[in-house]
Amino acid sequence: MALDPRRHAVRSDLADIRLAGRVFAPHFAAPLACRLAAAAALHSARDGGAVVAELAAGEAFEVLELAGDHAWGRSPGRELVGYLDRAALGDLA
Repeated sequence: MALDPRRHAVRSDLADIRLAGRVFAPHFAAPLACRLAAAAALHSARDGGAVVAELAAGEAFEVLELAGDHAWGRSPGRELVGYLDRAALGDLA
């Protein structure tokens, strides 16, 4: 099965632990579940990139990496992966 980085949380440096055994990555991360405290655009790249979805406040998000002002992770309801503004995150589980 081919993995699609728009739908599967995998990058050259990091991948979702649930993909272990299906993909090689130097590091794996366990997702931290949260609900968005504010609406946020989900982007294809850390520097902005294309908007892949507009996520609503209260929507579930699985954080795999926090770096600077951004969070990288997965929207489980939409099955999309991307970057969003860290300020939009609610409390992490």
